[in-house]
Amino acid sequence: MEGSNLNPQVDEYISKSKKWKEEFEILRKIILECDLKEEIKWNKPCYTFDKSNVVIIQGFKDYCALMFFKGVLLNDPQGILVKPGENSHAQRQLRFTNTQDIHAMESTLKAYLQKAIEVEKAGLEVNSVKKPELTVPEELEKKFAEMPALKKAFESLTPGRQRAYILYFSKAKKSQTRVARIEKYIEKILDGKGLND
Repeated sequence: MEGSNLNPQVDEYISKSKKWKEEFEILRKIILECDLKEEIKWNKPCYTFDKSNVVIIQGFKDYCALMFFKGVLLNDPQGILVKPGENSHAQRQLRFTNTQDIHAMESTLKAYLQKAIEVEKAGLEVNSVKKPELTVPEELEKKFAEMPALKKAFESLTPGRQRAYILYFSKAKKSQTRVARIEKYIEKILDGKGLND
């Protein structure tokens, strides 16, 4: 890894990681060999090309991942890219559960990173899908009326985070379940965090 490409904030992020530390180090090394700029965005190591987001390193309970921001545009002959969630349109992940998986896929990983850079060089954009308007559940509206600070915090979240909360709260069939879900996530919302942060 070239010292000039290393971002000290990423060093700190990796050193504080309780899980996936080795995997993050290997992924970082591979990504930096592809001449991407290393930054911290959304509290995670993010890699850009000409100021455009290309890929981000993510850690979850059961796996770590590289998420390609425009993964839907990548040719995926091996069928290894995974849609991160049912409401994801553009993003795709490559998931790993150990260092051996990453080492075994290093050349494939570099090929996918090069494809992602080519997408940026070509100026390709993902056609946006018009998402249906979501209705804020009545229970959340009531909580906003009781706690104006919660409403303000919720409105300052990114649209994607707001959407994730609304979808999650609304999926509950019973009002009492919606109320319980809202109560459970009040602190996270007040802290400016998303459902899965």
